[in-house]
Amino acid sequence: MPTQKLYAGAKLRETRQRLGLTQKDFAAKLGVSLPYLNQMENNNRPVSTTVVLALAQEFGFDVTELSTGDAERMVSDMREALADPIFADDAPPLSDLRLTASNAPAMARAFLELHRAYRQTHERLASLDEALGREDSRMQSSPWDEVRDFFHYCDNYIDAVDRAAERFANSSRLPGDIRAIAETQLRTIGVTIKGTDTGPLRHYDRENNTLHLSNRAEPETRTFQLLLQVALLTQNKLLEATLDLARFQTDAARSIAKIGLANYFAGAALMPYGTFLQAAQDHRHDLEILSNAFGASIEQVCHRLSTLQRPGAKGVPFFFVRVDQAGTITKRHSATRLQFARFGGACPLWNVHRAFETPGRFLRQLAETPDGVRYISLARDVSKSGGSFGTPVRRFAIALGCEVKHAGALIYADDLDLTNARNFEPIGISCRICERADCHQRSIPPLERRLQVTPDERGVLPYKVS
Repeated sequence: MPTQKLYAGAKLRETRQRLGLTQKDFAAKLGVSLPYLNQMENNNRPVSTTVVLALAQEFGFDVTELSTGDAERMVSDMREALADPIFADDAPPLSDLRLTASNAPAMARAFLELHRAYRQTHERLASLDEALGREDSRMQSSPWDEVRDFFHYCDNYIDAVDRAAERFANSSRLPGDIRAIAETQLRTIGVTIKGTDTGPLRHYDRENNTLHLSNRAEPETRTFQLLLQVALLTQNKLLEATLDLARFQTDAARSIAKIGLANYFAGAALMPYGTFLQAAQDHRHDLEILSNAFGASIEQVCHRLSTLQRPGAKGVPFFFVRVDQAGTITKRHSATRLQFARFGGACPLWNVHRAFETPGRFLRQLAETPDGVRYISLARDVSKSGGSFGTPVRRFAIALGCEVKHAGALIYADDLDLTNARNFEPIGISCRICERADCHQRSIPPLERRLQVTPDERGVLPYKVS
């Protein structure tokens, strides 16, 4: 089978600029001619094996960073954006989208940002007519979406924060009890820790330097909140420097991102990168073993697995998603080619929706997306009690999965027949862009296909997709 050619011009150009080298100097160090380098940077030629080896030997470059993951992610996002009815029949072909994502990623991101702003403005115009005349009703991009995209395009891995959390977890002489390490750290800087039966999950009283934690929360939740407070109080300079580099458009987005980075630190301290990666490999990603070993919840373990993308020490590339009972995606990340709908819910054929029917059980699914890529997906409900009688229960379901080629690293794949194509259920991303013409769960027609409506005939759908 022929090896797939690697076109990574944007990444190659970005590497050269980061090193502060001219094309002439860079070409000399890579052992290629100046015209040849120019052609590779413009994706007129694939990156050669000689160049890949030179990058690794001359600059210590992690060649896995040359993969087309970012480009494929942007192609998926652009396809969904272009399925918006505003574009009607003017959507460019897939080949043009791939060319844009590979050669002009900054333009692709600008387009996605523009479309996101348009959607949000359109939705606000439809629902807030009475506010149109007010001066304080300016249409702005959602800070939440801006932060979500920041983590999305960082592969959900923030190196400086991750390494700081790992150093924190490994620096204490205490025997591996991260909760004790966090409490000691906070008390060292004068923080008093108190449990409370009322009030929010976590409340830090700045005036009295007192941290109140809910006694009703699960132990792993209280530990996580302790570590989050450690991040906010002891890692502020690092968090602020990371936020400066991100250049968020609004103060609200920056504030949301700071909490996100503090959450990231907490998860990375609870499950330090090197130790956690080794344990995941040793136990073949058994979520329950990892949960017990690190004192973390199943959801925390799944989320952490999806962040193991450190250059030179990457774990299995997982996707991770959390949905509510209405099917709305409340958390999402993918280090795989599978990308989730930016707007709306997940494909109803996905097993994550069935997890609500079998609380406490893991559901396994072999699935295939319209592009022919096959995955193994694991789903489970993660209900969250309010901690007392009469308080509402928050119900979610999570899914964790990877491409079938990594199935050997998962204990959950041991007795599954991966060779039979009929075992793989057809799933999609969003009905608007799904190419499957005969899906019995389709909610709306695909916008890129023509429909045939015959009044004398009715099948599974009231129309046929050309």
